[in-house]
Amino acid sequence: QVQLVESGGGLVQAGGSLRLSCAASARTFSSYIMAWFRQSPGKEREFVATISRSGSSTYYADSVKGRFTISRDNAKNTVYVQMNSLKPEDTAVYYCSSTSRMGLYYTAPSDYYYWGQGTQVTVSS
Repeated sequence: QVQLVESGGGLVQAGGSLRLSCAASARTFSSYIMAWFRQSPGKEREFVATISRSGSSTYYADSVKGRFTISRDNAKNTVYVQMNSLKPEDTAVYYCSSTSRMGLYYTAPSDYYYWGQGTQVTVSS
């Protein structure tokens, strides 16, 4: 069982930045692919970014490419997403997730086994 706890959400003006963190309880954190998803009211959960076990490979949704950066610190059992140039359409609850599947990366929510409780990000125009 892996417990994930997100932090760092809040209210920010358009064009601003936020950094989300996700702390994991897993003793073998480095064996998990990690990802961020987001969900707005009335919409399905949407892939944002994912990072490989070592952190050497990342993959982003087109909607955030060039603005968001995912990273991880395996010594601290933590994954981050730095969000710059935020837009009102980035407003959502952001979720951290992990999977032990054996590929390089996955973008479907169904591929991820563990989820955090989510943190709200609100971008005002």
